[in-house]
Amino acid sequence: MTDTESNEPGGVTVATVLRDLADSRALDLELLAGADGLTRRITIPHTQKTGLALSGFDAYLRGGRVLVFGESEVRYLEGLSSADRTMVLKRVMDHELPCLLLTDGFAPPPEMAIEADRARIPLLRTRVATPEAMSRLSAVLDTYLAARGVIHGVLMDILGLGVLVIGESGIGKSECALDLVVRGHRLVADDAVEIRSRAQSFVLGSCPELTRHHIEVRGLGLINVQDLFGVASTRTSKRVELVVQLERWEHGREYDRLGLDERYYELLGIRIPMIRMPVAPGRNIAILVEVAARNQLLRARGHHAARRLVERLNEQLEAAREQNVPELDYGEDI
Repeated sequence: MTDTESNEPGGVTVATVLRDLADSRALDLELLAGADGLTRRITIPHTQKTGLALSGFDAYLRGGRVLVFGESEVRYLEGLSSADRTMVLKRVMDHELPCLLLTDGFAPPPEMAIEADRARIPLLRTRVATPEAMSRLSAVLDTYLAARGVIHGVLMDILGLGVLVIGESGIGKSECALDLVVRGHRLVADDAVEIRSRAQSFVLGSCPELTRHHIEVRGLGLINVQDLFGVASTRTSKRVELVVQLERWEHGREYDRLGLDERYYELLGIRIPMIRMPVAPGRNIAILVEVAARNQLLRARGHHAARRLVERLNEQLEAAREQNVPELDYGEDI
């Protein structure tokens, strides 16, 4: 049901990261050597900092990950002879590394620049301290390399909860979204929802720029929600925390009446709580979706109405059994 695609088949090039970081000023990066390798691709968002690689334990260096050198690595290299430095750096740079990053503004040993040019591995430098540099760079790369996709549905912000409404075409998703906006909730996207995973733990949904703030309602056509209801009626993106799947009511089909079963919908490999909601004449879908969102917020705080009711019922049944237990007859005393 989702059309998932990578944002760039082989990751992101070092040149792209350098350009965009310079534009956003999220992290100052200076290219010192290895300019011929700017087309190398970063495929893993998490940086690696393994000083043991310099002492011979380089088996854990992974291709596609930025290698970070901080003070300990630089001081270790400075303590070696020129020949040993060359040998160590040559061994490290023989791995398929996208680039090397020097932190804290350290000046690299001359052999490092020479080997970077030889191996065509970009050698970068930042004035930022090692922990902060790794954190900032990983955050930027996580955005570049996040799994992405597009799903047909409506994404709403209901009481701060991101609710994705899905279902077959013509079932009433857009009308439900319009009703929710009238009730004071916020539209994120209608029809096509762009999704991407963040930190491999949650999914963020947004609207394509071209259709932002618009809803298509059969009989009315395209309407601009922000123009009609004000700027507070829309938002640009929202984390997807609940999926409501609208289904046409089928006579004789069994539907969940207690809400004890936990259902999940998988988006980009991440499981999200899901509710299947039958659509039939006379049912106000917008109110039901709003109540589902309210109920999900309560569940997140540990309040599960259906489970609590079952627990109370079991307690009453247990108490009734204890009251009706017949006394055992052990016979006459001997």
